[in-house]
Amino acid sequence: MIIVMSSSNRDDVNHVVTRVEELGYKAHVIYGVERTVVAAVGDERGKERLTSLEALPYVEQVIRVLKPFKLAGREVKKEDTVVTCGGTKIGGGHFCVMAGPCSVESEEQMFGTARAVKDAGANVLRGGAFKPRTSPYSFQGMELEGLRILRKAGKTFEIPIITEATTPEQVPVVAQYADMIQIGARNMQNYGLLRAAGKAQKPVLLKRGMMCTINEFLMSAEYILSEGNPNVVLCERGIRTFETETRNTLDIQAVPVIKLHSHLPVIVDPSHAAGRWDIVIPMACAAVAAGADGIIVEVHEHPELALSDGQQSLRPSKFGKLMETILPLLNVMGKVSG
Repeated sequence: MIIVMSSSNRDDVNHVVTRVEELGYKAHVIYGVERTVVAAVGDERGKERLTSLEALPYVEQVIRVLKPFKLAGREVKKEDTVVTCGGTKIGGGHFCVMAGPCSVESEEQMFGTARAVKDAGANVLRGGAFKPRTSPYSFQGMELEGLRILRKAGKTFEIPIITEATTPEQVPVVAQYADMIQIGARNMQNYGLLRAAGKAQKPVLLKRGMMCTINEFLMSAEYILSEGNPNVVLCERGIRTFETETRNTLDIQAVPVIKLHSHLPVIVDPSHAAGRWDIVIPMACAAVAAGADGIIVEVHEHPELALSDGQQSLRPSKFGKLMETILPLLNVMGKVSG
């Protein structure tokens, strides 16, 4: 249920929040441009009791939210959410480019890539310190040392960083070093991890699972939001189909569909969708044209030597070409660099 306020006075809002919590629900206040609402989240049974709040003079009405995702949906918040990552804005007309290697491999590698992507116009530096891999024999990441190198590169080149947490236990240490926490596709329905990321109160990038529906995707975002963290960015990174020419199939129509249902920013990962570097640029263009709020791209100075995902990584020169290619499209779509 959402309680639509006729007043944005803090005392009035706080009184409604107190009443909602007394009735056994968790209250989330959302201050919009046109209205303030209080979302009451909890056990679906007995929500009729909340309708009694309409008797308060500063409550306009109490509305039942029909979608299963309460906080992520536009029924609760009609305006686009803008998430800030270390000074970079994502959503609401701001387009963010995240770029960097799949894995942190050395300080030399990270510094070289950080310099290249920053010079080309990237807004956020990506790099994996903890790597969930299909094979237990594949490179698993440099872990804490990788986090330190990534943080050092970010500070040196004055660019915010994003990196993945793969377990709830890793969230506090990743939050200590990173400006944004990434939840990978394999962990989209790791609910303990989602709750931990929500409690960390750092911006979160949530990737869609390769076999998950849009509804399931938004319900996973709901776990993070329900912990009081409104700063969630959704990432479409391709779904598994019968096609074998690419690693995954980029569900480009997911971008406008999600935006119809949710106020959260949506970005696209053309690198993981393709699994090959030679079609990343046209897929990035498709993301811009579909209305995405950003892209996250893998870049490596020497892809042939990469310890993970070299085949889908762009060389810095190709990344520069990507940035040159999407700039006119951003202007057409009315987007500005984050």
